[in-house]
Amino acid sequence: MKKFALAGNPNCGKTTLFNALTGATAHVGNWPGVTIDKREGIYKKLEEPVEIVDLPGIYSLSPYTPEEIISRNYILDEKPDCVINIVDGTNLERNLYLTTQLLEINIPVVIAVNMIDIVAKKGDAILVAEIEKKFNVPVVEISALREKGIHVLMQKALEASLQTRDAISVLEDSKLAPLINKISALLLERGLNNPLFHAIRFIEQDDFELKKHHDLIETADEIKETIPVDGFGDDYEGLIASLRYKYVAQNFSRAIVRKIQNTTVTKSDKADRVLTHRLWGIPIFLFIMLLIFHLTFGSDLLLLNSIFGLQINGDFWTMLFQVEAGSGIPSPGVFLQSWVIYLLEDLLIPFVASWINIAWIQSLVADGILAGLAAIFSFFPQIMMLFLFLSILEDSGYMARIAFIMDRTFRRFGLSGKAFLPMMMCFGCGVPGAMATRTLETEKERRLTLMVSPFFSCGAKLPIWLAFGSLILGGQHGTFVVFSMYLLGIGVAIIAAILLKKAAFKNEASPFIMEFPSYHTPKFSNLMKYLWDKLKHFLFRAATVIAASIIVIWFLSNFSWAFWTGMVTIENSMLASIGRFIQPIFIPLGFGIGSDGWRFVVGIFSGLIAKENVVATLEQLAGSGGIATLIGSMDLASAYSFMAFNLLTIPCMAMVGAVIGELSKKRYVFETIGFWLAASYVVSLVIYWSIRFWWIGVSLLATLLIIVIISAVIHRPRQARV
Repeated sequence: MKKFALAGNPNCGKTTLFNALTGATAHVGNWPGVTIDKREGIYKKLEEPVEIVDLPGIYSLSPYTPEEIISRNYILDEKPDCVINIVDGTNLERNLYLTTQLLEINIPVVIAVNMIDIVAKKGDAILVAEIEKKFNVPVVEISALREKGIHVLMQKALEASLQTRDAISVLEDSKLAPLINKISALLLERGLNNPLFHAIRFIEQDDFELKKHHDLIETADEIKETIPVDGFGDDYEGLIASLRYKYVAQNFSRAIVRKIQNTTVTKSDKADRVLTHRLWGIPIFLFIMLLIFHLTFGSDLLLLNSIFGLQINGDFWTMLFQVEAGSGIPSPGVFLQSWVIYLLEDLLIPFVASWINIAWIQSLVADGILAGLAAIFSFFPQIMMLFLFLSILEDSGYMARIAFIMDRTFRRFGLSGKAFLPMMMCFGCGVPGAMATRTLETEKERRLTLMVSPFFSCGAKLPIWLAFGSLILGGQHGTFVVFSMYLLGIGVAIIAAILLKKAAFKNEASPFIMEFPSYHTPKFSNLMKYLWDKLKHFLFRAATVIAASIIVIWFLSNFSWAFWTGMVTIENSMLASIGRFIQPIFIPLGFGIGSDGWRFVVGIFSGLIAKENVVATLEQLAGSGGIATLIGSMDLASAYSFMAFNLLTIPCMAMVGAVIGELSKKRYVFETIGFWLAASYVVSLVIYWSIRFWWIGVSLLATLLIIVIISAVIHRPRQARV
């Protein structure tokens, strides 16, 4: 089977093209030795099936980041039958820099000019014949989002794969041509594959090439002395980059025919003036997120119910919305959740229980497995809806702007806006968020990001906030309870990063350069594929880790240490004795107080396996009164303390494993886990006592403000005396 590789800059539409080509055949793994996603799939619409490999998004083949190393090594070592180079038609010149490097490898290349629909919408045009003439490779116009031109692209790629292609370089007519030709000829004599590519990398003083061919350094230096490189000194890498950009600008600026030259203000530009404003950018982002949370978790839609005074009356409507007469219209998320609860708890579980006559089997299946899974699946519609809204923000191009906005804030405590992207990924799942830290430039920045990323609430923690939000404060402010937990995580992450920077990470943030993709309407099929991936992940965890945990918890909560004597009440179970032994540690945090304290302690420890287990565990430990009675027995301070601890403490074992894989030293692992435990305990302690005695919290804030002001005055830079 032939193998085609997709290569291109970030935000060029490469992943969209991959999804359009592979559809349901796509699968995700890891590249050997690293945790960066490896995406592969099959395209079946040619004369023969073709394997598609989606390489990480890169700006060049210079081996400085893990993505660049992966892409370079794959093309050079695996030798795919064709490389499909996706370039953004709205930013053609910048994207062709990578193309100039790909053409220096002896491998078939086809250029796909993407987003041609956006180019046409602007009234512009791209002369693909000019690009084909200069590069001597096929060039195809496509719209990956609209799935236009992709079959033609694949046919061209198949035709190209049947032919050999000799490497060319845009530097062949430059001042470096004699040096490149000499080094390339010497490497060819040694039988090295792709001598042109390696020769240029050698001249750029790539460490790997210099070590491998150190005996050629003297020869290269002799030739370099005859070449004028004014303004670059011995920076040949900078010189070659300059020559590449100069070639692209001189040869392809005319390939773009613009409707209006240099005066066009696009709709994206107009939107960015508001959405990326220095003052209003972050408040607008917070408002958008609050609106999303309200549509997902609100017990009633404030706009409809408060302003228009809408109420639900009548048997049919109260049954449809699963609410009491006189209630307001619930949010779409709560509406779907109500039906899931009705189907599972009111229909499925009683039906299954009625068919089981053996007491302990009935308890295991109905009260254990099904009740625990029902507690998790009752929040599934809201989790999927939140993921849907976040994916819309991502696909529309808005999330890239948020990273840019947050760069201004993050840079103050040693992180760049690039670090915000892994953190944002943690809102979905912490594992890919941890993996994404591999893109950060320095080890200190990666470590700092890994230490605070779990504070960004993942989807697995969402059932905890939903359960408590629907029960505390009368259940009328669920939106704000959930939203407050997300804000708490972000706030603690920022404070923790500032403290860590002062104590152990005294470094400057790495430079952050990002190209904004144009705003566009997300494609429905892409959104559904994203949700399907989340659904599969959720179902897999429910069928394996969570189900196994529920069975273990059921056994521990229904049998004593003398388990051969038969089932016992939960108060006399093994789980109760374990929970009571650990309970005193959490008494200062509020939720460890009282006869039910051990239940919440056990819930926390079950969450170390998977955070979804917390709600399932509390459901099993609640007894006849159910989880509503158990949580309802807590005061506001204890409830928020419990949620804060689960938010900040050690994440699930899957993310712990991902973090361990990203840390270079064992001592960093113990430091990170210790930091999570300390942060969760201290913050929960402060929250509990601040709510219980609000005046203490006010005093602490006032004291902190005074310390900050005094510190600012003391450390204010003084003007030098003249």
